[in-house]
Amino acid sequence: MHKRNGLTVLRVKRIRKPGRHGDGGGLYLAVSDTGAKSWVFMWKRGGVRHARGLGPADTVSLHEAREFAADARKAVRDGRDPPSARAMRTGVPTFGDCADKFITENEPGWSNAKHRYQWRQTLTVYAAPLRSKPVDQITTEQVLAVLQPLWKSKTETATRLRQRIEVVLDYAKALHHRTGENPARWRGHLERVLPAPERLARVVHLAAMPYAEVPAFMAKLRAMDGIGARALEFTILTAARNGEVRGAKWPEIDLAEKVWTVPAGRMKGGREHKVPLSRRVVTILRQMESLRLSDFVFPGFREERPLSDMALTAVLRRLGADVTVHGFRSTFRDWCGDCTSFPREIAEAALAHLVGDAVEQAYRRGNAFEKRAELMQSWANYCEPKAGTVISIHRRQGARRHR
Repeated sequence: MHKRNGLTVLRVKRIRKPGRHGDGGGLYLAVSDTGAKSWVFMWKRGGVRHARGLGPADTVSLHEAREFAADARKAVRDGRDPPSARAMRTGVPTFGDCADKFITENEPGWSNAKHRYQWRQTLTVYAAPLRSKPVDQITTEQVLAVLQPLWKSKTETATRLRQRIEVVLDYAKALHHRTGENPARWRGHLERVLPAPERLARVVHLAAMPYAEVPAFMAKLRAMDGIGARALEFTILTAARNGEVRGAKWPEIDLAEKVWTVPAGRMKGGREHKVPLSRRVVTILRQMESLRLSDFVFPGFREERPLSDMALTAVLRRLGADVTVHGFRSTFRDWCGDCTSFPREIAEAALAHLVGDAVEQAYRRGNAFEKRAELMQSWANYCEPKAGTVISIHRRQGARRHR
């Protein structure tokens, strides 16, 4: 039983002061500047405060609001987001309710943390227009309204989104929350409206800087202050992906051993990756350590959040570089092939690419780290502003593919 702080039916009628008035247990009466009153349930997860509207006070009584809040508290204790007020009243959940419940019930069996993150991300961000709709009223037109803006520009993301919407709607049907055909079904349904994903698939060319220009660029980058600039320099020198760097946390960093261990859940391939740290990278980390504000090596402006996904791109634009962050992985790979004698396998391992069969891969995991450390220090030496002489060019640099 949660302690009440004095809200009564009479007080609910008489309160006029704008703001939130607590009833205990996360339940609040919210009064707007215009005097409109509504019920709100608030809870915290992972240090972040969330809110769920429970309906207007003129149609939802204090007693009903308390019952809704009790159900909401139980959902939070179970690790779920509270159901919507409509679901509490009618028994028919929204699409968002079903999506959250499906993920909560199934994610213990998903070993890959990245997989769990992607399910939540797609069904929270991209499927946002569907989340407030009663799950028994989702239509083909509504599904298409979510998919079509992404279908050609982000085909892979849109394809996965469609599959996940279909799964959630099948889940809702199995629980008797909806009937009829699944509006997100592909075969015999959406395939008649949307072009096949394989027809849209193409190699994505990401603009990359020729390696001969990198030292001069690094001189300008190093002269720029800011966390974004240091994160971009770190990204270039480690040949890592943008997201891996932005999500890097201090427990992953071992400055004594000069290694950054990226956990499997944050790697594209789903395998742990150990990144050797060059001397310049260690210097960058020492600088960031002296400014440490959270577990994130490169913290964002919001508390306990990393840099935004556009932060590094913004640095490139300020420096007038018409290239992509990811393109520097191609730059690094071209430099390895043109200017060094390091084996191809070592260069691919530095990019966390798999080469060879399982036995060969196991051998390289155990024996390539020291060679990769030499390679990454050589790359850092080359990138120094006073360096940059192209030692030898064995092949012409052409178009750089997404790697």
